[in-house]
Amino acid sequence: MQKSTKAILTVIGALLIVGSSFATSKTVTGTVTDTMCGKKHMIAGKSDADCTRECIKSKGNWTYGLVVGDQVYGLSGDNQKFEFLAGKRVTVTGQQSGNTITVQSIALAR
Repeated sequence: MQKSTKAILTVIGALLIVGSSFATSKTVTGTVTDTMCGKKHMIAGKSDADCTRECIKSKGNWTYGLVVGDQVYGLSGDNQKFEFLAGKRVTVTGQQSGNTITVQSIALAR
């Protein structure tokens, strides 16, 4: 009886470990930004959209991001779409892993 109990607990533990390693699906609405500026853009005389594009083109390690309330998520996916939507309010569906969302779909928010 003890061997079968150990085997069952081992299988349950393995399933919990495997299940927790998968990214979770998420749908959020926010504003496309860059991960350097986040909510507050810093290039004087530039719109938030223009500042976002400038930061992405610079030599830094910044990526496109999404401001949702006080949280800034990094966006992974089609940078051409993100560039077009910079500064705009969008709805994103994707896989979240940590503070990054791998985008499956992105569209202007209604």
